[in-house]
Amino acid sequence: MPRILVAPNAFKDSLSAPEAAQAIVAGLEASRLACACEAFPVGDGGDGTGALLVQRLGGEVRAAAVHDPLGRPIRASFGLVDAGRTAVVEMADAAGLRLLAPPERDPLRTTSFGAGELVAAALRAGAQRIVLCVGGSATVDGGCGLLQALGVRFLDGVGAPLTGLPASLADLAAIDAAGALPQLAECAFTVLCDVESPILGARGAARLYGPQKGASPAAVERLELALARYCEVIGRQSGREVAGLARGGAAGGVATGLFGLLGAELAPGAEHFLDAAGFDAALGRCDLVVTGEGRLDAQTLEGKAPAAVAARARGRGVPVVAIAGQVGSGAALRGGFDAVLSTARGPASLAEALAHAGADLRRTAMALGDLLALGARTRRNEGAGSG
Repeated sequence: MPRILVAPNAFKDSLSAPEAAQAIVAGLEASRLACACEAFPVGDGGDGTGALLVQRLGGEVRAAAVHDPLGRPIRASFGLVDAGRTAVVEMADAAGLRLLAPPERDPLRTTSFGAGELVAAALRAGAQRIVLCVGGSATVDGGCGLLQALGVRFLDGVGAPLTGLPASLADLAAIDAAGALPQLAECAFTVLCDVESPILGARGAARLYGPQKGASPAAVERLELALARYCEVIGRQSGREVAGLARGGAAGGVATGLFGLLGAELAPGAEHFLDAAGFDAALGRCDLVVTGEGRLDAQTLEGKAPAAVAARARGRGVPVVAIAGQVGSGAALRGGFDAVLSTARGPASLAEALAHAGADLRRTAMALGDLLALGARTRRNEGAGSG
């Protein structure tokens, strides 16, 4: 009986990673294949990674009153693990795109302040290390909102605090951290990044990701100029060159702000998650890995969870199959996975595809199980014939 490790990422806008894992397991178990499945949903720093980490590590969830990206009061939570010494903060819980209706999405106005409030609550709870999962944010503010919530001030040329951040970062002259929370001096930050891009340029926080968060072409250029000024001031005051920093564009540049001003470690989110969650031990118990996410394309191979899962599996000689709602073109995916399957049933609108994501994933997993059962039967027949 083959042992199958089911390790998908979230299917964006439709299924969380645990829901995707449940659908795949259900499909395999409904197939003609007699198998033993282990669900091991994964994350890469994207939305949902924090909850998975806290669950895997047996942590405690704490609630806090914070503000959403537009400054409205909401309730959010963070996790405490390692006997309370480490806090896991999901940026999207307080500053996520999912908290806003489409007409509300405007990165010139939205800020990461609420995520900073979660960090502050974790510090007051005694955390000495913050693991920040930054995917799914609604912001392109370079982390200035988060830092404001920790007591950092952003000043103009006459020493007055800037208002209207992040658009007003173009007028930034100095950054004052004298009033920052004292706990920051003893706290280490690790930012789990789900992208490799820098904060500036064609693949940066404003130009590549700004439109996905509601920025118009004119807003994109204003944000690019504001972030360039931000990087200049950070470099002048900290001595750290941040404009071309790898992973600095994560979550609208939050990674850049935390690295430049707090010395945060910018970690590849998928690798950090797999190590912390004990993925290699689960991998050692299986004969096949099934992974996936909403769309598999060239970006998947740039540090996303399915690619990290596949690399570890193939490094141990374990075959790996990827399932996705959409599959991009190109030979690169075949180099990363032993097989790639799409859940698409035929022509459908995006809304229809999202609405049926769970059922389609289950159906595709069942078809995969049937194919694996057929292959096993064929091999048995060949063996009987040669005898």
